[in-house]
Amino acid sequence: MRIVFDAKRYFHNSRGLGNYSRDVVRLIREYAPNWEVVLMDKSGLSRSFMNIPPCDIYHGLSGELPFTIGRSQARSVVTMHDAIFIRYPELYSPTYRWLFTQKVRFACKAADTIIAISEQTKRDMIEFFHADESKIRVVYQGCSNIFRQPVSAEQIAEVKKKYDLPENYLLDVGAIEPRKNLKKLIQAMAAAKIDLPLVAIGGHSKYADEAAALAQQSGVTLLLRHGVTFADFPSIYKGAEVLCYPSIFEGFGIPILEAMCVGTPVLTSTGSCFAETGGEAALYANPLDIEEIGAQLNRILTNNHLRQEMVAKGAVQANRFTDEQVAKNLIRVLQEPK
Repeated sequence: MRIVFDAKRYFHNSRGLGNYSRDVVRLIREYAPNWEVVLMDKSGLSRSFMNIPPCDIYHGLSGELPFTIGRSQARSVVTMHDAIFIRYPELYSPTYRWLFTQKVRFACKAADTIIAISEQTKRDMIEFFHADESKIRVVYQGCSNIFRQPVSAEQIAEVKKKYDLPENYLLDVGAIEPRKNLKKLIQAMAAAKIDLPLVAIGGHSKYADEAAALAQQSGVTLLLRHGVTFADFPSIYKGAEVLCYPSIFEGFGIPILEAMCVGTPVLTSTGSCFAETGGEAALYANPLDIEEIGAQLNRILTNNHLRQEMVAKGAVQANRFTDEQVAKNLIRVLQEPK
């Protein structure tokens, strides 16, 4: 079996799409070692729009396929992550929305198989792009194995010193942008009089500056940390009291899984895909309701029995997304006949 991956985000994206791409390739190499894997980078990908290399499968890892895919004899597979740019158009430029609408619409029509990373994404592909439901397979993603390795007290102490983190803190991980809802979390902490520092990890943005100003006005200690080394994430998660993930909408919500893997309780949002990822292990709140967010956060912080129960359930829930399980589901889909 020879499989060609559209791997431009594998090489050039450090966020969710890049992590997904790297994990898929890693799993195929580990669990299907007899398969030949070809990674198409940006330059090769541009040529592939004219000349797709001979292969058994062409897999677009990030919602798009070459417009000449129909000329290839390969089975075409595309992974769809979300339709956030349709649901929340105000968060994207008109050019971005137009371009990705065209790409996703074409890929849904042209692909032999569509992999959706959640049932939510499957529903969105059908609703917004009229994808053929019979072609869609839900294959949940996993997370990097580094989150499943033991984290020592010494490692946590070193990372806290490295990034100047306090002894106790709440954690928010992800792009610091309106959809991730950091400002509502700050408002919820202020309203509920939660005086722990909030550590937010993500790239610098205008929204991050707005969040910092809001925190200062609200009396919330917000510690923004940019450029954190990926290898340090497990220790940062493990050192946190709670992962707060009040995002308005996601395709999967990988920080939820990462936190559960290391044993940190998770507060996330109702709706979207969040219950698919968090299951019975997480607590949920309406992401637009600051009173509900604050109340749920206080429940975790003040109830040690609840915390222990969430950690135990989190370990069980995380085992639904192990490398072995994700690889098994992925390979089964890739082995389907054209």
